[in-house]
Amino acid sequence: MEMNNEERLLEELRNPRTSRQGFAKLVSEYSERLYWQIRKMVLSHDDANDILQDVFIKAWTNLENFRGDAKLNTWLYRIAINESITFLNKKRSQNNISIDDDDTFLLNTIEGDDYFDGDEAQKLLQKAILTLPEKQRLVFQMKYFEEMKYEDMSDILGTSVGALKASYHHAVKKIEKFLGEPR
Repeated sequence: MEMNNEERLLEELRNPRTSRQGFAKLVSEYSERLYWQIRKMVLSHDDANDILQDVFIKAWTNLENFRGDAKLNTWLYRIAINESITFLNKKRSQNNISIDDDDTFLLNTIEGDDYFDGDEAQKLLQKAILTLPEKQRLVFQMKYFEEMKYEDMSDILGTSVGALKASYHHAVKKIEKFLGEPR
């Protein structure tokens, strides 16, 4: 039986002699995808980079706890999403914003970010996405931007496929409504 890339990488990571080079491969393989997932959540380039570093630190320090029940990328996405949510919750508490409020405070992040190169339409879409509840926003971003399969999202988020489909549908309807309103 031939090993796939993930199995080979896991073997490398678990071997003390090759763990560092395995980790370098892991970082190389997943950095960009995880960065964009995080960036879609926190919007700021600098914050996304900081969180990405935290994700890899957490992965490195918890590697011996990874049992392989889930795929490696699922585990990494879960860490990235949890770190991003922790960051956003910290930001909300610093700004005295209730978790129930929308996160339009993040829009200032886009407008002040030198790395944001979107136009007004992109800014309007981001504003619409920020009005969604956090879970719906996450599902929308994973499906719309990442084109992630519901099954993979289910593994990452621990939510049923049916609930994810419903969440995405509601998110799309809310975004359509927001974009249809006069400015």
